[in-house]
Amino acid sequence: MNKNNLLPILFWGLLASTNSFAQNNNPRKAYDDFKKQTQQKYNDFRTQANEEYAAFLKRAWEQYYVLPAIPKPKDETVPPITIPEKDKNKPIESNPIPIKDVVAPPKPNPQPTPIAPIKEDSQPQERTVEFIYCGTKYQVRLNKDLNLSLQDCSNEQLSNVWTQLSAEGVLNNTIRDCLAIRVGKNLCDWAYLNLLSSFSKAMYGNSNEATMLTSYIYAQSGYKMRLGRNEQHIYLLYASEHGIYDISYFNIDGLKFYPFECDKNKLEICDASFPKEKPLSLYISQNQKFEYNASDVRTLTSRRYPNVQVQVQVNKNLIEFYNTYPSSEVNANFMTRWAMYANTPLDAKVKEELYPALKEKINGLSQLEAANKLLNWVQTAFVYEYDDKVWGHDRAFFAEETLYYPYCDCEDRSILFSRLVRDLLGLKTILVYYPGHLASAVCFTDKVAGDYIMLDDKRFIITDPTYIGAPVGNTMPDMDNTQASVILLE
Repeated sequence: MNKNNLLPILFWGLLASTNSFAQNNNPRKAYDDFKKQTQQKYNDFRTQANEEYAAFLKRAWEQYYVLPAIPKPKDETVPPITIPEKDKNKPIESNPIPIKDVVAPPKPNPQPTPIAPIKEDSQPQERTVEFIYCGTKYQVRLNKDLNLSLQDCSNEQLSNVWTQLSAEGVLNNTIRDCLAIRVGKNLCDWAYLNLLSSFSKAMYGNSNEATMLTSYIYAQSGYKMRLGRNEQHIYLLYASEHGIYDISYFNIDGLKFYPFECDKNKLEICDASFPKEKPLSLYISQNQKFEYNASDVRTLTSRRYPNVQVQVQVNKNLIEFYNTYPSSEVNANFMTRWAMYANTPLDAKVKEELYPALKEKINGLSQLEAANKLLNWVQTAFVYEYDDKVWGHDRAFFAEETLYYPYCDCEDRSILFSRLVRDLLGLKTILVYYPGHLASAVCFTDKVAGDYIMLDDKRFIITDPTYIGAPVGNTMPDMDNTQASVILLE
């Protein structure tokens, strides 16, 4: 499908409508006519796109073989170190630290949108479908007359079902409701795809019909997807902005398409595209508003500052979502994954309960004193353990996961600490990667001594949440600064 053939038609149609509007003597009537004509142009544009897609489904599909997954980075492991008692109160000197490079992950793009506005339809024959995703109940309207049935996976059957789904007004309200949920619940792209799958399975179970329904709504919402099949099953393939670890993919026109709930080595794929389609992003720029399901209370106490003792709970529904979240990298740079975790906002409910308690402990302190208390809390209130031992592979944590799980490692601590400093102290932070180790650094506006990195004439002081007991300004021993990289954070 070539969108370049469709856009000139839409443009010249809108231009003609504008000229008519200017020439009409009745401004209100002219505006109403213009609005109707514009809406019709949009409707025609979307209708034509779906007709062309259904036609493509009737044509020959091409066989593709899966390509090897991007392996999760396997790094050497630097064990935590406890600073000797005699060194804890030593005067701290200011020493510049050279760095190898600076990693600046790109900012997230706006989420995809439909190729044309989807109007609300008046449908007396409508039902409400209730379903649950990540412990949260949702309701979506659906046409009562919609009854999908795939006898097989032939071109004719698939084309007929797509035509049925795209019939005028049949799924408009359904798509609008799904998009309204995405906006109202701040769902990221990964959550939205899984929401659609949960809705479709509530209707048709784990079936080809459910896959077709998910694929149709996903495509109409503006996402880049392809349909794949073998002899018996249909599969949704989603394009991603990011390189996803440990999931094999199909290369279609130079883009990585990942199979959703599919582990087949080869598929026949229809490579038809939609106008304006965009790949999925794995950035999480807003709180995911899942229904709150409180975890058990956990008490976390700083060893050096016992008064910094807080009780925390997190949303187990959010933890469930994070368990499905695929780890990935941007622009083939494995260090970008840590920025994605560190830039994810802390859950609003956790902030509501945790932050007042921490603020009380650092109220009235200087930036250095407050940072040292937060740093020691992260260093000593959590139990260190290697990912390989706990999970069997490397796994970075979102901040809430570090608060939830009994064990964490250097990357998890640095992600949590950088989040706390930005939110509670309002100071810029960066992550500092040494081979086998992740630390952080803070840009104090007060004068603070310690090992530092210069970036854009700003001094970032090393703060290492895994150098146990070490105050602000201390680099863990034996770190190779000639191999150190800075990862910028929002």
